[in-house]
Amino acid sequence: MKIKDFKSGQWLQAYQYKSFSPTHINHTWTIDDEQLNFMLSRANILLGELNAFSTLIPNVDYFIKMHIKKEATNSSRIEGTQTNIEDILQKIENIIPEKQNDWQEVENYIKAMNMAIDELNYLPLCNRLLKQTHRVLLQNVRGEHKSPGEFRHSQNWIGGASINDAVFVPPQPNEVIELMSDLELFLQNKSYFVPDIIKIGIAHYQFETIHPFCDGNGRIGRLLITLYLVHERILCKPTLYLSDFFVRNKILYYDNLMQARQKNNLNQWLRFFLEGVIQTADNSIETFKKIISMKADIEQNKITKLGKKVNTAQNFLLYLFGHPIVDSEDVSNAMNINVSTGLRLINDFVELGILHEMTGFKRNRIFKFEEYIRLFADNK
Repeated sequence: MKIKDFKSGQWLQAYQYKSFSPTHINHTWTIDDEQLNFMLSRANILLGELNAFSTLIPNVDYFIKMHIKKEATNSSRIEGTQTNIEDILQKIENIIPEKQNDWQEVENYIKAMNMAIDELNYLPLCNRLLKQTHRVLLQNVRGEHKSPGEFRHSQNWIGGASINDAVFVPPQPNEVIELMSDLELFLQNKSYFVPDIIKIGIAHYQFETIHPFCDGNGRIGRLLITLYLVHERILCKPTLYLSDFFVRNKILYYDNLMQARQKNNLNQWLRFFLEGVIQTADNSIETFKKIISMKADIEQNKITKLGKKVNTAQNFLLYLFGHPIVDSEDVSNAMNINVSTGLRLINDFVELGILHEMTGFKRNRIFKFEEYIRLFADNK
């Protein structure tokens, strides 16, 4: 099928509302839009460059931890949480009580993401994996009573005070299993030659349209993008996350999804999606470059001043790239040294301008690697 000939589905009348029944997507897709082809080429080039960084940088997993925390924060923010990246870098006991539920939701997203990426070593990208991920996502947080790990058996809706004035009503519950089976087949199908970035763009649209769970659909749908890129080895490491782009363009994100549903304009959705891939990959590459430059500057111009402590300091610096907010207990446990030695190491880094104390207390002090955190906290 040519993308321009896409027919999104039909509206089905139910009691006092209409639900949307999407067409199946497991078939051939042909790109017949010059702009889409141009953007696809650009996206592929940038993803290749991003992948090169993740394979060439030593200890890249330390840096990826921050990418994951930023993604978890942004993806959860779309759903209404108020946690920022500095909050999620801290222990829950250091978070004010009214923010702890939001903190836990973001922490669950991180756990769900890490679990799903690990499971790709044993499972294909399938509905079983999505259900497992959903179960972790909703554990002990808001939504824990909304059938975690199971496709919905009730009607849900998006926007509006009730289903009667909803912005969008997804397909009826009895359609979900068949539609998700079709989506699974599409993700796994190797007989149809669909460019991978186009494929996951269509799959994300379809997942969000089906809205197969009672809660948490947005977060699972955004995570699906990264899982697909890793599963298909387009990325060796999970380094591309689109939630930051979606947060900054939230109205356009929802508008373009609705354009595809209501006006069959899948081309416009895919242009928006590809623009997200292009901007996000480009920003991620620049972030990696800044991290490399920062690390080299600290190692060559600051840590060398510590004399015999250099080796310990280099190991500590590497730890900070994965855990940029610490206290003396964290450092002593991570470095296998006593608390007083850990505090002296922290003080060395404060004097070098690498760490900054953030509480203003004389006891139970917390320190942050501010320059590094800023790379991920800044919206680009």
